Amino acid sequence: MLFRENPKNGDKLSILGFGCMRLPMKGDGSIDEERAARQVRYAIDRGVNYVDTAWPYHMEQSEPFLGRALSGGYREKVRLATKLPTWMVKSREDMDLFLKSQMGKLNTDRIDYYLVHSLVGDLWDGIEKLGVADFLDKAKADGRIINAGFSFHGSGEDFKRIVDAYDWDFCQIQYNFLDEQNQAGTEGLKYAGKKGLGVIIMEPLRGGMLASHVPAAVQDIWSESPTKRTAAEWGLRWVWNHPEVTVVLSGMNDESHIDENLAAADSAFANSLSEKELGLIQRVEKKYRELMKAGCTGCRYCMPCPEGVNIPVCFEWYNSLHMSDNADDARFFYAVQLSGILFAGETAFASQCKQCGRCLEKCPQHLDIPELLESVVTDMEGPDLEKRVAIAKQVFGMA
Repeated sequence: MLFRENPKNGDKLSILGFGCMRLPMKGDGSIDEERAARQVRYAIDRGVNYVDTAWPYHMEQSEPFLGRALSGGYREKVRLATKLPTWMVKSREDMDLFLKSQMGKLNTDRIDYYLVHSLVGDLWDGIEKLGVADFLDKAKADGRIINAGFSFHGSGEDFKRIVDAYDWDFCQIQYNFLDEQNQAGTEGLKYAGKKGLGVIIMEPLRGGMLASHVPAAVQDIWSESPTKRTAAEWGLRWVWNHPEVTVVLSGMNDESHIDENLAAADSAFANSLSEKELGLIQRVEKKYRELMKAGCTGCRYCMPCPEGVNIPVCFEWYNSLHMSDNADDARFFYAVQLSGILFAGETAFASQCKQCGRCLEKCPQHLDIPELLESVVTDMEGPDLEKRVAIAKQVFGMA
């Protein structure tokens, strides 16, 4: 495991961090705690020393899970990160109440890296007026938190002014080779680096999209390289190639993916990619731009939908339709996952959208979700949807 130093405090942090937003799940939608705890501890035993969670992850169950998973001495081996649920804060007093509750859930007397969660410009303006600077100062002074930071999903202009608004120890931004110009972007990464902040990266593979369901046209480009790497390793190494990056978070929930990421983190030095390799990645980025239709990362901030639409899954299969060579499979599995037949649940099709617009203010990617869902209906549903659902029921023994 390679380590990089947070320039603000000298902490030696593993370049690979464990993100607890996409833990393995059981069929009923709950966390598979035995498997997830085993995965977290396995990663820590092999050098990962930064573990990240937040209040809303897994329907507010990620923090209590992690409190249990880090028992038996594992808490002392890591820097633990969680986040103030900014959108739920209505007063200065709420901030202390949330932190106290989180420390209880996580079974800890301190939060090593505490973030003001999911900031955009307006949200920062509101939380600043409520006294978040005073809250962070006092929580640091009495040891409840060690380092103060923020996670960000707004515009590049707002990112810079938030960086300048407080004496932050670190920040967390979305960054991958498709997001150089999106949100904080490369300009924001370099700005934070010049300010001496540790920079934690989220969504390095865009919610796994850059690692799974790799289009044949993209794989053809990757295959040209004499150095053979998986799509996931290419994506992670591109982020690690930037010297301003301190930690890259991965929402690892499969044992083979954990091993793959750990192996990459043994040799992913900054500035280690050649010009030819960087050119190859630029070609992949261009190809993805040609193929993808919805820029969803699967973060699920838009959920739950009041009409029951499973927005991220709708977009996942919509993108798969346009980025794979098998349209029939994409439409079939869209029907399987959104018909509710697997777990005797409710339907969650894009066509259930009533254009209420509640999802718009929640989306970190600022997607026009209702408009995109109309396109999903056109491409994924149509007159054959009922037939595909009927076939799915037969395949899964539900007929």
